[in-house]
Amino acid sequence: MSKERIKTFEEFWPFYVREHSKKTTRTIHFVGTTGVMALVAYAAIARKRWPLFVAPFVGYGPAWFSHFFVEGNKPATFKYPLWSLKADFIMWSKIARGTMDAEVARVVHGESSAEKKPAERAAHAAS
Repeated sequence: MSKERIKTFEEFWPFYVREHSKKTTRTIHFVGTTGVMALVAYAAIARKRWPLFVAPFVGYGPAWFSHFFVEGNKPATFKYPLWSLKADFIMWSKIARGTMDAEVARVVHGESSAEKKPAERAAHAAS
Protein backbone atom coordinates (compact mmCIF):
# COMPACT_ATOMS: atom_id res chain seq x y z
CA MET A 1 0.00 0.00 0.00
CA SER A 2 1.51 3.34 -1.00
CA LYS A 3 1.41 6.56 0.97
CA GLU A 4 -0.89 9.32 -0.14
CA ARG A 5 0.87 12.06 -2.11
CA ILE A 6 1.36 15.46 -0.52
CA LYS A 7 -0.94 17.92 -2.25
CA THR A 8 0.36 21.38 -1.24
CA PHE A 9 3.68 23.01 -0.50
CA GLU A 10 2.39 23.88 2.98
CA GLU A 11 2.02 20.14 3.64
CA PHE A 12 5.36 19.43 1.97
CA TRP A 13 7.47 21.83 4.06
CA PRO A 14 7.21 19.90 7.37
CA PHE A 15 7.99 16.67 5.50
CA TYR A 16 11.03 18.36 3.93
CA VAL A 17 12.24 19.69 7.28
CA ARG A 18 11.95 16.24 8.87
CA GLU A 19 13.93 14.76 5.96
CA HIS A 20 16.69 17.30 6.76
CA SER A 21 16.72 16.88 10.54
CA LYS A 22 20.49 16.41 10.87
CA LYS A 23 22.60 19.55 10.85
CA THR A 24 25.29 17.88 8.73
CA THR A 25 22.74 17.21 5.99
CA ARG A 26 21.59 20.84 6.07
CA THR A 27 25.17 22.10 5.97
CA ILE A 28 26.02 19.94 2.96
CA HIS A 29 22.88 21.21 1.21
CA PHE A 30 23.83 24.79 2.02
CA VAL A 31 27.29 24.36 0.50
CA GLY A 32 25.86 22.69 -2.61
CA THR A 33 23.16 25.31 -3.13
CA THR A 34 25.71 28.09 -2.65
CA GLY A 35 27.89 26.43 -5.28
CA VAL A 36 24.97 26.25 -7.69
CA MET A 37 24.17 29.92 -7.21
CA ALA A 38 27.83 30.84 -7.77
CA LEU A 39 27.96 28.79 -10.97
CA VAL A 40 24.75 30.32 -12.31
CA ALA A 41 26.02 33.83 -11.52
CA TYR A 42 29.35 33.06 -13.17
CA ALA A 43 27.57 31.70 -16.26
CA ALA A 44 25.54 34.90 -16.54
CA ILE A 45 28.48 37.25 -15.96
CA ALA A 46 31.00 35.39 -18.13
CA ARG A 47 28.40 34.41 -20.74
CA LYS A 48 29.48 30.78 -20.55
CA ARG A 49 27.26 27.72 -20.73
CA TRP A 50 29.44 25.07 -19.11
CA PRO A 51 28.70 26.20 -15.52
CA LEU A 52 25.01 25.53 -16.14
CA PHE A 53 25.79 21.92 -17.05
CA VAL A 54 27.99 21.47 -13.98
CA ALA A 55 25.53 23.13 -11.54
CA PRO A 56 23.16 20.15 -11.08
CA PHE A 57 26.08 17.91 -10.13
CA VAL A 58 27.39 20.48 -7.64
CA GLY A 59 23.96 20.84 -6.06
CA TYR A 60 22.49 17.37 -6.20
CA GLY A 61 25.64 15.26 -5.81
CA PRO A 62 26.50 16.33 -2.26
CA ALA A 63 22.83 16.65 -1.27
CA TRP A 64 22.00 13.11 -2.36
CA PHE A 65 25.15 11.81 -0.69
CA SER A 66 24.02 13.43 2.56
CA HIS A 67 20.59 11.82 2.33
CA PHE A 68 21.89 8.32 1.68
CA PHE A 69 24.87 8.35 4.05
CA VAL A 70 24.14 10.99 6.72
CA GLU A 71 20.36 11.27 7.01
CA GLY A 72 19.60 7.68 5.95
CA ASN A 73 16.65 8.50 3.70
CA LYS A 74 15.81 9.09 0.05
CA PRO A 75 15.98 12.63 -1.35
CA ALA A 76 12.61 14.39 -1.56
CA THR A 77 13.65 15.38 -5.09
CA PHE A 78 12.76 11.90 -6.30
CA LYS A 79 9.04 12.35 -5.58
CA TYR A 80 8.61 16.12 -5.42
CA PRO A 81 11.28 17.75 -7.62
CA LEU A 82 9.86 21.28 -7.89
CA TRP A 83 8.76 21.59 -4.28
CA SER A 84 12.10 20.17 -3.20
CA LEU A 85 13.95 22.78 -5.25
CA LYS A 86 11.81 25.56 -3.75
CA ALA A 87 12.35 24.16 -0.25
CA ASP A 88 16.14 23.96 -0.85
CA PHE A 89 16.23 27.71 -1.43
CA ILE A 90 13.98 28.40 1.57
CA MET A 91 16.24 26.25 3.74
CA TRP A 92 19.32 28.00 2.30
CA SER A 93 17.81 31.35 3.25
CA LYS A 94 16.90 30.19 6.75
CA ILE A 95 20.40 28.80 7.29
CA ALA A 96 21.95 32.08 6.06
CA ARG A 97 19.72 34.01 8.51
CA GLY A 98 20.39 31.57 11.35
CA THR A 99 16.76 30.45 11.74
CA MET A 100 16.80 26.91 10.31
CA ASP A 101 17.79 25.14 13.54
CA ALA A 102 14.75 26.68 15.26
CA GLU A 103 12.57 25.58 12.32
CA VAL A 104 13.83 22.00 12.69
CA ALA A 105 13.17 22.12 16.43
CA ARG A 106 9.65 23.42 15.81
CA VAL A 107 8.76 20.85 13.14
CA VAL A 108 10.67 17.78 14.33
CA HIS A 109 10.54 18.23 18.07
CA GLY A 110 7.43 20.39 18.42
CA GLU A 111 9.45 23.09 20.14
CA SER A 112 9.30 26.82 19.84
CA SER A 113 12.51 28.69 20.62
CA ALA A 114 10.38 31.25 22.46
CA GLU A 115 9.26 28.46 24.82
CA LYS A 116 12.82 27.47 25.69
CA LYS A 117 14.88 29.06 28.39
CA PRO A 118 18.01 30.89 27.14
CA ALA A 119 20.32 28.13 28.39
CA GLU A 120 18.30 25.48 26.56
CA ARG A 121 18.41 27.53 23.34
CA ALA A 122 22.19 27.84 23.61
CA ALA A 123 22.60 24.12 24.24
CA HIS A 124 20.35 23.23 21.29
CA ALA A 125 22.14 25.68 18.98
CA ALA A 126 25.48 24.08 19.82
CA SER A 127 24.24 20.61 18.85
